[in-house]
Amino acid sequence: MGITQSGRIIVPAVIENMFDVQERDRGVISADKVRTVNVDEGVVDKAITTLLMPRSLISQFGLMPFGTRKTRGFGVTGSMNIYAMVRLSIQGRDCNMEVGEISDGLPVVIGNAPLTLLDFVVDSERGRLIGNPEHGGEHMIDAF
Repeated sequence: MGITQSGRIIVPAVIENMFDVQERDRGVISADKVRTVNVDEGVVDKAITTLLMPRSLISQFGLMPFGTRKTRGFGVTGSMNIYAMVRLSIQGRDCNMEVGEISDGLPVVIGNAPLTLLDFVVDSERGRLIGNPEHGGEHMIDAF
């Protein structure tokens, strides 16, 4: 984990095809058949809404598109293809997320929605993610 010159936080992450994870859990496929990518340098950016992945990485997962959404910024103008779920794991916490497609050559970007689901906050001073202090650092979901 670290911080870039632009002030963005970099974290390692594991991304798995959620359909494969479900098939593994049902005993249909073996664990080694789950399409998985270890991302050494995922860029944390709270200004981004969701999890963004380059087109070529999405192809490796065999993810199915289910729609488009209007978008602005981060190398995409107009609309963005949205793909079926992946499991995102960071620092021992995981969540299931849809994926937005970005151009090849761009990094995996971890936006605000996955940070919220993982119950992380950005410690800008130290350039890292920490467990939400409001929850004692424990992974928790608010359900008021």
